[in-house]
Amino acid sequence: MLQSTARITAIGSYVPERIMTNEDLELLVETNDEWIVQRTGIKERRIAKEDEFTSDLAYKAVLNMQKRFNKSIEDVDLIIVSTLTPDYRTPSVASRIQAKLGIKNTGAFDLNAACAGFTYGLHVANGLITAGVHKKILVVGAETISKITDWTDRTTCILFGDGAGAALVEYDEQSPSFLSAHVGSNGESAINLYGTNLANQMDGQELNPSGNLIQNGREVYKWAVTTVPKGMKAVTEKYGIELANVSWFVPHSANMRMIESICDRTGVSIDKTLTSLVHYGNTSAATIPLALDLGLNEGKLKNGDIVLLYGFGGGLAHSGLLIKWNLDN
Repeated sequence: MLQSTARITAIGSYVPERIMTNEDLELLVETNDEWIVQRTGIKERRIAKEDEFTSDLAYKAVLNMQKRFNKSIEDVDLIIVSTLTPDYRTPSVASRIQAKLGIKNTGAFDLNAACAGFTYGLHVANGLITAGVHKKILVVGAETISKITDWTDRTTCILFGDGAGAALVEYDEQSPSFLSAHVGSNGESAINLYGTNLANQMDGQELNPSGNLIQNGREVYKWAVTTVPKGMKAVTEKYGIELANVSWFVPHSANMRMIESICDRTGVSIDKTLTSLVHYGNTSAATIPLALDLGLNEGKLKNGDIVLLYGFGGGLAHSGLLIKWNLDN
């Protein structure tokens, strides 16, 4: 059980205006709506404009959070952005957000744990606040995966979309959100999911030089459906709660068939699972905050709920958090 003094007080989200449906993809590659839905559960995804980048989406997600929760962010003392698609190698997306928001006295850095990025970001924020180093941290998961997608490869282009989600984590000794955590990595299998590489080989194997996201879907699927259930059990056992007693399970929205398999292996009901993939696709570090925001807007998530978040993906990194949902009204 974590000793925590940090609480998630507000969330927000943003997705680009452009919708790309499965029917739209039929014009690009040999595929169809039935095939995509049957294998992934995805109906459509959002695509950023040519001149719209990760920092733009992240900034708008923070504005959405501010407006809905009437939150002041002038005193935020750290910004963490989880992303694998930064606007630039440097400056960081976090620094660009700091500039757009006009926050004068804050640190800012990007964290790359791919699809596990948002849970890693929350984990780091909790640790820094609980250690007494920071008081108010902005954690953002944001991606423009469409910009590193090979739109001629039907095995990957059907999956990905763009979006952003933001959370405010504040010092709160009386009602902390963070109950337990589990993190891990299977870096020896990292060649199964990589992109935008400078190196031309990994562990002696030649890499695709395109710079696009390259995925061995079969191997990633096998890894996820064996690794994630073990991690989920580790998270709940640390807190002393049964998986069946968790209010909501919020996995990385990679693929509905993958999520169904994870639920089957753990006994978690799919009816108690929140996802964002049907209308947004796989948005990497943004899938979990988008799913949380959808669950909140649909009236599913309520204060007092015990929620299990589990991110997994490139690295192959994974991270689970058990949190008590208790946003400000």
